[in-house]
Amino acid sequence: MNFGQQILFLLGAIGALNGIVLGLYLLLNRKKRTLPLMLLGVLLLALSIRVSKSVFLHFNPALPRVILQLGLTGCFLIGPALYYYTKAVLNKVTKLPIAWKRSWVLLLVPFAISGIIWPYHVYPGIWNHGFVHVIYAVWLGYLIATGIMLWSASSRNRFLNILFAGNLFIFLMYLLSFLQIYCAIYISGPLSFTILLFAGIILTLGSVKFETAAKAEKKKIAENDAKRWLEKLDEALQDKTLYKDPNLKLNDLAQKINISQHQLSQLLNDNLGKSFSTYINEYRINEACKLISSNGALTFEAIGYEVGYNSKSTFYAAFRKIKDTTPALYKETLENQAG
Repeated sequence: MNFGQQILFLLGAIGALNGIVLGLYLLLNRKKRTLPLMLLGVLLLALSIRVSKSVFLHFNPALPRVILQLGLTGCFLIGPALYYYTKAVLNKVTKLPIAWKRSWVLLLVPFAISGIIWPYHVYPGIWNHGFVHVIYAVWLGYLIATGIMLWSASSRNRFLNILFAGNLFIFLMYLLSFLQIYCAIYISGPLSFTILLFAGIILTLGSVKFETAAKAEKKKIAENDAKRWLEKLDEALQDKTLYKDPNLKLNDLAQKINISQHQLSQLLNDNLGKSFSTYINEYRINEACKLISSNGALTFEAIGYEVGYNSKSTFYAAFRKIKDTTPALYKETLENQAG
């Protein structure tokens, strides 16, 4: 092989190998095993087997015929796997229906028996002039059915649409070569699969990030509910001066406004962007500032105890964090402004 052929072989082989690894992962990963992912795993394996056979046959025409039979068997499964994966995603099917099991049995059993009775290495003519036509007809039939299903559902699922378009393109590459309309395009099938596979991976990673961001957005409490709860929260803290309790806990405050501890934490974190301790400290320090400006008789330590702190050091640390200064400097600033 020259350098250009080596590059083509490498690209095709990389796609096939990654497809096999990813397909096996989806099928064997018990923790994340779902029906759509299992069907996607079957699709990836079927495509990878077909592509592997194409890559090696293109660069080694003397490839053993048992491998050719294996590749064509994988090709036979591509259409059904694509169709049922798409159907499972669109209809949110989580358990394999009996009708689907029957369809797979009716497809696989006759084909498997035929492959055993008439193996490729003994009956190449039957395969090249009979079975191959059936394989491409089945693939085309399921492609058409998948396209109609996507069209009827008006699917906006980008991954499904790209997956279908990619499969259609790969099918056309192989069909043109099979019909001897343009034989040089045979290697385009594996290359298309490599591009499709990595584009799908990139798209999926992007979708995961988008879904994560969407879920984070969904956590935000509805504006009307948040406004009502914040009013109750402010009332409980101001009128009942709950913030002055040094032992105040998140759950105690949640009970006062009749919401769960989780909802209050969500309200503070997602709607206000504050932790419980920061929120309470702001109330305490704002009250402390009022006392510093209006009551010169109280010491800073007394003010700290008055607004809910157990120690002078804790009060000073919270004051510096909220106001970015010390109580003494804050008081001095007020006096200078007054003077």
